[in-house]
Amino acid sequence: MSLFSKKEKKPEEPQYYLSATNMPAYNYKVYYMNKSEKLFYFFLAFAAGAAVGYLFYGGIGKNAEGNWEVSTWIINIVIMSLVGLLAGKIYLPIRTEQIRRKKQTDLRYQFRELLDALSTSIGSGKNVFDAFHAAKDDLGIIYNADASIMKELDLIISGIDNNVDVEASLLDFGSRSGIPDIESFANVFDTCYRKGGNLRDVIQNTQQIITEKMGIEQDIQTSISGSKNEQTIMMFMPILIVGLIKMMSPEFGKNFTSSAGIVATTIGVVLFVVSYFVGKRITDIKV
Repeated sequence: MSLFSKKEKKPEEPQYYLSATNMPAYNYKVYYMNKSEKLFYFFLAFAAGAAVGYLFYGGIGKNAEGNWEVSTWIINIVIMSLVGLLAGKIYLPIRTEQIRRKKQTDLRYQFRELLDALSTSIGSGKNVFDAFHAAKDDLGIIYNADASIMKELDLIISGIDNNVDVEASLLDFGSRSGIPDIESFANVFDTCYRKGGNLRDVIQNTQQIITEKMGIEQDIQTSISGSKNEQTIMMFMPILIVGLIKMMSPEFGKNFTSSAGIVATTIGVVLFVVSYFVGKRITDIKV
């Protein structure tokens, strides 16, 4: 193979797989926006970016008397469009990742409730098959049919009713979830179920571990919530300050459209954007 040959592009993971019973199985490791979502979030970011672009750079190209000319309008429209397009391009993957992680977080909490229901059912003497049916009935009181865990229970129960090994269904669930706790439980369940281990203890221990981890994560989130709020405030402070300056002192605001003002403004905006992403990375807690 040539050293200069292009690497083959890794194929994207599908949003849905087909289960052993030909039911759509959601892949929580990825999220793809539909067209309406893309348009909505893109135009939302575009509008915000264009507004900020106008606030910082609006008025470039005025004549010596400070009046707007055709070139002034063109320059400002171009700047607003470029900043808006950049904001939309940056925001779409950020929002996509936020939605993906929100789905995983919700699933993780719901999975903990599933373990609680399974532990109760198995502890009362039910076999594994009946325990999953009972768990679905119990969770149906808490969640609606569209909840992720309810759909996963439909897949598992459908597999049970069609002679698909329950451990295979759980392993598939763990693989698609992208959540280490669920993957670990599926692997331990597979080994324990085939070798006749104590499933009730496995389920209870897994639930306890997940609950403790969630408690620790919530404590960490609480302790850094103040820093996150400060970070958000600091991101909006330049916008607020520049807006107040231009409203209260238009003469001083003209300095922003000078050559030195444009350079200083651009450097400041870049630094604030970079600091925001660095701060988000530092305070990001992965489950």
